[in-house]
Amino acid sequence: MKNIVVLISGNGSNLQAIIDACKQKKINGTLRAVFSNKADAFGLERAREAGIPAHALEANQFSSREAFDGELMQEIDAYAPDLVVLAGYMRILSPAFVAHYAGRLLNIHPSLLPKYPGLYTHRQALENGDKEHGTSVHFVTDELDGGPVILQAKVPVFEGDSEEEITARVQAQEHAIYPLVVSWFVDGRLTMREGAAWLDNAPLPAQGYAADE
Repeated sequence: MKNIVVLISGNGSNLQAIIDACKQKKINGTLRAVFSNKADAFGLERAREAGIPAHALEANQFSSREAFDGELMQEIDAYAPDLVVLAGYMRILSPAFVAHYAGRLLNIHPSLLPKYPGLYTHRQALENGDKEHGTSVHFVTDELDGGPVILQAKVPVFEGDSEEEITARVQAQEHAIYPLVVSWFVDGRLTMREGAAWLDNAPLPAQGYAADE
């Protein structure tokens, strides 16, 4: 069984989807620990309810991002993770952290990358009149939201949609695709090679796996 560690900053709905998938044996791995950079993150409560060790490590305790990430790496490594999953983790990671977990660090981003890296993606989709929006699971590299895409899910944008409605639509897709990608990784089907995502020994296209082809 592969060891999984999840990093969160808030509500932890994607964390919950992964907890549920592990319980249902859809992921053949063990969620060993959850870390948050906010002590009041509700996701920590979700972890505790599931009997998973929950830790808060806040930036104001440290003199620099490097010092913070150094301590975080040490605490994560105590759980011998095969995979580190960012699930709404809202801190930019230091190059040392990214390098340490290279090839075993996943993130989910609420846009169809490379569109809208960074924050406020749903607002940008609305303001630009996009007819389609979505979410992307990708490997993490030094480039913000720029690592190779593994899987995307698209949602329609309807006239009169609010930011909240789009958020809910996107999150419903996230809760389906993130556990799926985690399962691919723990089953040994998914790797990062030469800066690209590979599934079943074949490189994935720029937009990731295309289920409808």
